[in-house]
Amino acid sequence: MSVGLIALLDDVAALAKAAAASIDDVATQATQAGTKAAGVVIDDTAVTPRYVTGFSPARELPVIWKIARGSLRNKLLILLPVAMVLSMLLPQAVMPLLMLGGLYLCYEGAEKVPELVSPHPAHAHEAQVEPIAVDSKAFEDQKVASAIKTDFILSAEIMTITLGSIPDAGVVTQAAVLAIVGFLITIAVYGVVGLIVKADDLGLMLARTSSPATAGAVLRAVGCALVRGMPYFLKMLGIVGTAAMIWVGGGIILHGLETYGFAWLSHVLHDAGEAVARFLPPVASFASWLVMAAGSGLAGLAIGALAIPAVSLVVSPAWRWLKNRFHRARATQV
Repeated sequence: MSVGLIALLDDVAALAKAAAASIDDVATQATQAGTKAAGVVIDDTAVTPRYVTGFSPARELPVIWKIARGSLRNKLLILLPVAMVLSMLLPQAVMPLLMLGGLYLCYEGAEKVPELVSPHPAHAHEAQVEPIAVDSKAFEDQKVASAIKTDFILSAEIMTITLGSIPDAGVVTQAAVLAIVGFLITIAVYGVVGLIVKADDLGLMLARTSSPATAGAVLRAVGCALVRGMPYFLKMLGIVGTAAMIWVGGGIILHGLETYGFAWLSHVLHDAGEAVARFLPPVASFASWLVMAAGSGLAGLAIGALAIPAVSLVVSPAWRWLKNRFHRARATQV
């Protein structure tokens, strides 16, 4: 074998190793970024099933598929290019946008806390102002559009958190990580939503089984447990999703403040976590994380509680005023 061919094969092997290392790096960073977005993912999973209520069992999975396609379109065709443009042209805007998303999560989470006890008055108002669909297709289109709109906000936060977790990666790596996280999270969220939505149907089918002997009794017991347990499971999922939103939002804002030199609260939580860890050596890492997560959650809840009156008294009136001005300007042009 010639020396030139040996050198070529050596170069090919080196390139293959570099490519494998790059793929491994992308996979690792995608996993880490996806973990940081877990709070929003849980909330997305908790929120979506309510958009499938009111449909016949035959339309539930097709509706979920429509929402999933809209979610992928949001992430891959709109949010990913916008994130890459920001990363290349205005990287200093990523952290403020991340903190703004964190503020949104705190606000949404704090607003949901009363709903865990009793329905929020906004639901009744929403039902009054939402246009009434005249047929089943219009009703379905209306629900899907509303779900995709909500998903866009949550997807924007997922993509921003992902981008914020890989600030030093190259442009190609950032794009690959964003695409992988966006795709896998969408598949995971709407796959789980599909299982949740169809679980009661599966439970009903098992509860009605006529199989004899012990196997039939077990299947019927499992079916009854599914049917009776799903409402409680959905309620628990809503609680977990709300807690995750507040914790993640608070953590994002604290991290952002630390970046801009306001690090005292983060240091207090870090010191408290280390102090608790010293008292509980067998579970030191978990205890430290739990203290910091609880502190971030309390900070997020306080921030969200302050944001609620600000949104009600300032942001919402300003937004309505701008919309009215825009509609009046369009009417004048027509």
